[in-house]
Amino acid sequence: MKKKNYILNLPLLFCLFFFMIISVLTILSASDYLSVSLGKLYLKQLFWYMLGFLIMLLVMKVGNKRIKHFSWFLYFFGNFLLLLLLFIGKPINNSKCWFIIPGIGSFQPSEFMKIFLILIISHIVYPMMEEKASLSLKEEFLLIGKVILLFLLPTILTFLEPDTGVILLYFIISISILFISPIRKRWFLATGGIGIFLLGLFLFLYFEQQKLFVNLFGTNLFYRIDRLLDWKNGTGLQLENSLTAIGSSGLYGHGFHHTPLYFPEAGTDFIFSVYASNFGLIGSYLLLIALLLFDFTLFRIAKGTKNKEDLAIIIGGASMIIYQQFQNIAMTLGVLPITGITLPFISYGGSSLLSYMFLLGIIFNIYNDSKKKIN
Repeated sequence: MKKKNYILNLPLLFCLFFFMIISVLTILSASDYLSVSLGKLYLKQLFWYMLGFLIMLLVMKVGNKRIKHFSWFLYFFGNFLLLLLLFIGKPINNSKCWFIIPGIGSFQPSEFMKIFLILIISHIVYPMMEEKASLSLKEEFLLIGKVILLFLLPTILTFLEPDTGVILLYFIISISILFISPIRKRWFLATGGIGIFLLGLFLFLYFEQQKLFVNLFGTNLFYRIDRLLDWKNGTGLQLENSLTAIGSSGLYGHGFHHTPLYFPEAGTDFIFSVYASNFGLIGSYLLLIALLLFDFTLFRIAKGTKNKEDLAIIIGGASMIIYQQFQNIAMTLGVLPITGITLPFISYGGSSLLSYMFLLGIIFNIYNDSKKKIN
């Protein structure tokens, strides 16, 4: 029996190996500011990368048809884990976002929930995209209603942890997949108008009617928003040190393992600050070019596929990744508020990395299928 050849996307694979090198080296450089128990974090990140490549190969071996068949199971299983967190999750920094697995570390279900949400919304939306170029008003309403329900369940559970940053990613996933669906754009205009009105009312209560705001939403949400909006003052140890470290790095940086200032989240949220301070403007440009190549390749694969469900999966995944890249780098520069969103493939995190490698296994399969159809 003749063995089937598998066609790999080399630019995507090159970016992955480049990200792995950058991630491990930067986490090693940041280890000066980590506790003794976390000092070998770079070795753990290397292990997660190796495990991630194995997961990616396993997904490629299993095939997308079987994975899509279990979309509903994965979605409800992910929500079950989020619900379970509220009862047995270990609080870290006043949030129940992780299961602690003895001998392995922490596991964050919301990272995988992002991928499961992409799969299930794509699975719901794509039949209409395949069958019809346009939908009736009733069909559009039902489709949007289904997506909202799928979005709300993990959103509510994640909000209760709380993890506001991931909720933003759920929203971006949902809206980006809906945007390429056959629904008319008037829905986005109407939703945008309602959203702006509600946001304006929400902010008015927050700034002008704080007692009423606390009575309606509670003190917990009030202080969470207060911390989120504090970035506009340019204050805070992390942001000040980030701006100083990046601004003083010059063309070539301070050198590997020569991070000049302390970062509380050096290996995760502020890993770009550590990298930029070590390798300077040239190193930062190289990383940005690699990120752009990675993103551009994802859209090239999306353009080459004829399957609408595959298109929705790539668009949902690419939108989520690009937002994380922009948000993470922008917050280290003081352009956007600090939300705790990490830099994909670079920041330390086993759950995040493994979930993205799972997604990339699906995307490699999409690329392989599209190339075989052409050939």
